[in-house]
Amino acid sequence: MSPTSNRDPLTTISAIPEGGGTVFRTHGVVITQPTAGVFLAFSATCTHQGCTVRAVAGGTINCFCHGSRFRIADGSVAGGPATQPLPRVPILVSDGLISLG
Repeated sequence: MSPTSNRDPLTTISAIPEGGGTVFRTHGVVITQPTAGVFLAFSATCTHQGCTVRAVAGGTINCFCHGSRFRIADGSVAGGPATQPLPRVPILVSDGLISLG
């Protein structure tokens, strides 16, 4: 599943935990807040074999298919078998809302 572009709000900033993130499977994205007030989005498609990542915990975005983990701050690989980072996805943060850009 590839990320879609949609200016309608996807979520609120208060719904994204600091030091964590949330997977939006239907939109194909993961939104993270690695530090207070910094919001980032990445593709939810694991770069190993294309599974959709399923959870964010312990500072990583986690794929349960084969155990790959990606850092919430930059999408880089924290643990394989994936060797490529998760691609960034543009977002807009305005008035307490997060939309895909």
